[in-house]
Amino acid sequence: MALPSLTDALRSRGLRMTVQRQLVMEAVEKLGHATSEQVHAEVTKTAAGLNLTTVYRTLELLEEIGLVRHTHLIDTATTYHLAADQHIHLVCRNCRTVTEAPTGMLTDLATRLSDERGFTMDVGHVALFGMCGNCCDAGTAAPAGVPNPEV
Repeated sequence: MALPSLTDALRSRGLRMTVQRQLVMEAVEKLGHATSEQVHAEVTKTAAGLNLTTVYRTLELLEEIGLVRHTHLIDTATTYHLAADQHIHLVCRNCRTVTEAPTGMLTDLATRLSDERGFTMDVGHVALFGMCGNCCDAGTAAPAGVPNPEV
């Protein structure tokens, strides 16, 4: 996200741009999907004195104003990414890799849920768990509780 957009988003809510907010936003943008601890590690490369609590609060603020989203991927760790980058998270339970897929892949499901249940799906917050193509190709057995992908 361009810095003026971040500045504008903050100002429109009566907030000001700070170095800490800028650094946290830049770290989220650079890292793609990152936990608050990973964002903190990235930010402290530039601002060694920035504490983890400030990173937590800044991530919460950036999410509140719609610039950052969170998803629970592996081991319930909250992972942050840019809100403008809408996608589905595909999490391999075997090798633990996380890949992305376009949200359009869920269009039919979202339409059915809306039509049949009156439910509006938040596709930007979706994480699907299973086995990645590499693990399937390698014939790796799925961990307990993970159905065979061919079923």
